[in-house]
Amino acid sequence: MADLVKKDVKYLNKDFAQFRRNLVNFTKTYFPNTYNDFNESSPGMMFLEMSAYVGDVLSFYTDAQSRESFLTTAEERYNLYQLAAMSGLKPKTLTPATVKLDAYQLVPAIGTGVNARPDMRYAVTVKSNAVIATEADIKFRTLDSVDFKFTSSVDSTDVTVYELDDSGNVTYYLLKKSVDAVSGEIKAKEYSFSDPKIYDKIVLPKEDINVLEIVEIRDENNRLWNEVNYLAQDTIMDPIRNIPFNDPDLSQHQGTVPYILKLQKTARRYVTRLREDNRTEIQFGSGISSDADEEIIPNPKNVGLGLTYLKRTIDSSLDPTNFLYTSTYGLAPNDTTLTVKYSVGGGVQDNVAANTITTKQTIEFEDATEPLDEAVLTTAYNSVQFNNPDPATGGKRANSIDNIRQDAMANFAAQNRSITKEDYIVRCYAMPAKFGSISKAYIIQDNQIDTSDPNNRIPNPLALNLYALSYDFNKNFIAPNSAIQENLKTYLGQFRMMTDAVNIKTAFVVNIGIEFEIITRPNYNSNEVVLRCIDYIKNRFDNDKMNINEPIVLSNLFSELDKIEGVQSVVDIEVTNKYDTKDGYSGHVYDIGAATKNRIIYPSLDPCIFEIKYPNKDIKGRTVTY
Repeated sequence: MADLVKKDVKYLNKDFAQFRRNLVNFTKTYFPNTYNDFNESSPGMMFLEMSAYVGDVLSFYTDAQSRESFLTTAEERYNLYQLAAMSGLKPKTLTPATVKLDAYQLVPAIGTGVNARPDMRYAVTVKSNAVIATEADIKFRTLDSVDFKFTSSVDSTDVTVYELDDSGNVTYYLLKKSVDAVSGEIKAKEYSFSDPKIYDKIVLPKEDINVLEIVEIRDENNRLWNEVNYLAQDTIMDPIRNIPFNDPDLSQHQGTVPYILKLQKTARRYVTRLREDNRTEIQFGSGISSDADEEIIPNPKNVGLGLTYLKRTIDSSLDPTNFLYTSTYGLAPNDTTLTVKYSVGGGVQDNVAANTITTKQTIEFEDATEPLDEAVLTTAYNSVQFNNPDPATGGKRANSIDNIRQDAMANFAAQNRSITKEDYIVRCYAMPAKFGSISKAYIIQDNQIDTSDPNNRIPNPLALNLYALSYDFNKNFIAPNSAIQENLKTYLGQFRMMTDAVNIKTAFVVNIGIEFEIITRPNYNSNEVVLRCIDYIKNRFDNDKMNINEPIVLSNLFSELDKIEGVQSVVDIEVTNKYDTKDGYSGHVYDIGAATKNRIIYPSLDPCIFEIKYPNKDIKGRTVTY
């Protein structure tokens, strides 16, 4: 048997011309006596060119598939959707507009003269998902309930006199609240399920390709199914009303914290994804067994106890696929009908002008908790009105290919977790306001005290101290109450690393006053110049601009005051500590002089924040002459 000749095969061919040329050269080199008719019209050239054609097509699709497999190079929108979903991002075809609505209601007055007051028994509660529209029928729905009885620093109820009788007595008061709303029309569709199927799916109607979100899914027993990021996620955030019945200890803070954040286990869950045709697909879990999980995955505590009603032995090896039939990845719908409510719409056209969202379409009220006059109550119901004092914003068309790509890469980098100090601080500010508001946050590594040497502090790399502050009604710094701290701890627990321990603490508030002396330029009104300087200091030390452990750089303050129109020079700036609690200050004494070095007032070792609590009286200035 003759030795096989090692043939030179070119693997770098990419297009038709290269394939054709190399096939011709290959034939001439290795089959010189078999075929030598390379005329363009010869049958042999036809087969060579057909082979080159097939190679060119296969090369194109190989390159395309390779390109579409990576987030940075994919161009097909559907492929980007799938790659984005792998990073935890759910792209949307359209974005809804958001707006703050003012809600109004009339309540009768009780009492006369100075004793007149609104009869809050007739203050109603509008359920969430109330539909308010414009004259052009662009629909908006409220994201939360509107409880006119409830008032707090984050959800206040304004009361004004609406109507007087002939004697000057108040007959009706006007209640006003604000509520967030989002554009979109709510639709509902029912889906029936018989026998359970692993990872069963439903697809929303093809006419509804611009689904903004799944509002809710309930079965025929009114049990709620919850959307999760992935089917193995068995815990969701569940906001509950902060009332004594739900939590007697934290309900004292219901004025500032209307909701308590609880983490709840759920087996009825689903995920959503966007298909190639822009229809929304809903996928449920894999739990199809009617038996208890222990019948499929034996409980080690009960194996071998010898009790007749418990598992005694394991007759066969444990099959890992058994987990697919339990609630580990959620339940599959079984012999039930699911009602899916979803929102459609969105886009630039939803950015409507101010004072246009006024038409009530679908409004539901919570039942009154006590017997009331039906006629008066009906009047209260009918008096509820809505309006948007500001334009709706945020509505936009589908994200571009590049935007989806960048958002997916950013989402993958974050990975829904907190690693750096900045991650934790951003998460603090991102906590929904209904769970309480954090105005300032600062985080440092914890230090443990060595009991053998109290002066020696040992860093603990696994613990973090998070110092937080909130605002009061006057936008002054206060310590977050226990309800806010509990909600914050629960909220951060979803994002922190398993090995991280986060201690929620309160930063010290050091109240200060500022006095300054300036020389004004000729021909300038000295009082006006001083007022301009005071206004600048008020703005510079506004609580929104102050941060925990931020020093006060006096040299910068000197130079900025010196730039104000009419100031010839700044003679002196003195910062003093205000601590008398009888005057409303924090009571924290701080040695400003000892903390000042090189014209920089440094904060304390224990994190603190400087605050001018009463700017109108704690900022003083005067002009001097030389």
